[in-house]
Amino acid sequence: MKILVTGGLGFIGTHTVVELVNAGYDPIIIDDLSNSNIKMLDQLARIIGYKPAFYQFNLCNEADVKDFAAKNPDIAGIIHFAASKAVGESVENPLKYYYNNFFSLINLLNAYNGKALNFVFSSSCTVYGQPDVLPVTEDAPVKPAESPYGNTKQIAEEILKDMVAAGSKYKVIALRYFNPVGAHDSALIGELPNGVPQNLVPFITQTAIGKREKITVFGDKYNTPDGSCIRDYIHVVDLAKAHVAALKLMEKENFTGYDVFNIGTGNGSTVLEVIHAFEDATGVKLNYQIGAPRSGDIEKVWGNVTKSTEKLNWTAELNLSTMMASAWAWEKYIAENPL
Repeated sequence: MKILVTGGLGFIGTHTVVELVNAGYDPIIIDDLSNSNIKMLDQLARIIGYKPAFYQFNLCNEADVKDFAAKNPDIAGIIHFAASKAVGESVENPLKYYYNNFFSLINLLNAYNGKALNFVFSSSCTVYGQPDVLPVTEDAPVKPAESPYGNTKQIAEEILKDMVAAGSKYKVIALRYFNPVGAHDSALIGELPNGVPQNLVPFITQTAIGKREKITVFGDKYNTPDGSCIRDYIHVVDLAKAHVAALKLMEKENFTGYDVFNIGTGNGSTVLEVIHAFEDATGVKLNYQIGAPRSGDIEKVWGNVTKSTEKLNWTAELNLSTMMASAWAWEKYIAENPL
């Protein structure tokens, strides 16, 4: 079956393409390369043995999306990653986030509307805001978003849910990711941020290798064991496999409509714990400092993943040490083989 992967040359997208091929699917990639690198197509080929079909355009362009759909009517499923994704940037430039994240989704849904498709949406634990109860379950109330990025994920889920309720032929699963990190064990693909990293782990690895002078830990007065924010970090390969599990579930005749799943390990780690885990896994000491809290950041969140284990038949398998070691292997690879 042909599966369209939007944003398929990005961090999570590339790893998901690999897992789709491993599971016997035929991935087709759309990416506008605004936050990715065309050379990742060659890197994918080294892992899966061939270059997957690739189309470069922006999904906010309705005419291009309609043209693609007309030429590719036999798509069986869509995994939608393409979106702007940095919390801090969304606070500074909210219109960019509302434009990119909504127009791309709506154009894609309209282009294939009327067809029976399985649709996996890349959502986020940011939809929970700061949960009242931890670990947070899928039944927790969706609170006012802490950032425009989080708000786009909340509203996108509402769009998908309303569309299904209105009688669409789509089957939809929204995966609420926690914090994906790490890299493929080949060290041929991994997180490749443009410019200054917006996420913790690439900032750690770039500091370790000398690209950055030091890491700033945003706040040490939160109500956590060491004062730094807590997140549920998940290995990107485990996360990629969850998308395959979502497709498999929707292929069953008894699955209808819309559902959501937490995708994480079920354990929280502080920023400082992640820094120390990297040092322990690699033997590299990091230069870090404590800074002011960052606008839009949530104090602590980690997920209850019981529903994913029981209904998706999926469980995260890789631990924090493996995440840090694989991220470091990737950073060393791209230092020796610039992309």
